[in-house]
Amino acid sequence: MGKGGALSDGVIKKILLSYTYVAIWIFLSFTVIVYNKYILDKKMYNWPFPITLTMIHMAFCSSLAVILIKVFKVVEPVSMSRETYIRSVVPIGALYSLSLWLSNSAYIYLSVSFIQMLKALMPVAVYSIGVLLKKESFKSVTMTNMLSISFGVAIAAYGEAKFDTWGVILQLGAVAFEATRLVLIQILLTSKGINLNPITSLYYVAPCCLAFLFFPWIFVELPILRESSSFHFDFVIFGTNSLCAFALNLAVFLLVGKTSALTMNVAGVVKDWLLIAFSWSVIKDTVTPLNLFGYGLAFLGVAYYNHCKLQALKAKDAQKKVQQSDEEAAGKLLEERESEGAAKRNEAED
Repeated sequence: MGKGGALSDGVIKKILLSYTYVAIWIFLSFTVIVYNKYILDKKMYNWPFPITLTMIHMAFCSSLAVILIKVFKVVEPVSMSRETYIRSVVPIGALYSLSLWLSNSAYIYLSVSFIQMLKALMPVAVYSIGVLLKKESFKSVTMTNMLSISFGVAIAAYGEAKFDTWGVILQLGAVAFEATRLVLIQILLTSKGINLNPITSLYYVAPCCLAFLFFPWIFVELPILRESSSFHFDFVIFGTNSLCAFALNLAVFLLVGKTSALTMNVAGVVKDWLLIAFSWSVIKDTVTPLNLFGYGLAFLGVAYYNHCKLQALKAKDAQKKVQQSDEEAAGKLLEERESEGAAKRNEAED
């Protein structure tokens, strides 16, 4: 603090950088979602091949990740045995491929605004699966909050003007697979001391996703692509789309590394409201008052959930500091007693 309680230049610079990282992440996340919708929607670019689009993303991202790690040495690869890769990374890669496939497929049937409302169920899915897999402890207060989020999303779904059952099933499936992936990351990787940042995640997981998606692609989309002989691969469209997807992963790396995961959650809420506004004003999707009321209820539940997580993290950090201070105090006391004992022994010898 300077004169008159003014913030120092260093603190101001840190705050400005944090807001810059948040703005970059919101912009890229916003761009990727709208861009995917533009490509897949039959009323826009009209290229309804979500598996192929996801495979293009994975091929592009894994190639760039290899270049960044092996050539430019931006980050160090994680030491991992083949057994660990098969048992830990492969299941996560399978879930990630299913999550991306279904979430991209949902853009064909649902509006951007409604998809964002359905994504509010992510904390519900993560907590529920965490309880089932014994990673989270069941708490009635937390479950009540999860039910309130679900109730809000149900109201939003009831008020959806262009409700599509198949699209909702796809998006809910994507949420379920993504939530399972997030829980398994904690069980299979984090618990073993393996921490992957977005770049190393792409390095290890993206090729695995590409392999898993190849098999459904052969039977589901390849025959249709062969029939549509008039299609020519647009390198500008798919290249810039893939580049945005990779840049988003780098932005996550910067945002979480320089701020925190909670900051990304809060920024995600801002992004969701911006997407709903964009979907209504620019894409001309119908957003009803009942949509907004239901999502508002879900939003309050998600905000409370994030608040509880923050308080839990603060309490955990405070407990760690108390333990460290107790250990330091015990160590000093032991040293003092040892020095006193040595002094007494010296006196006795004299």
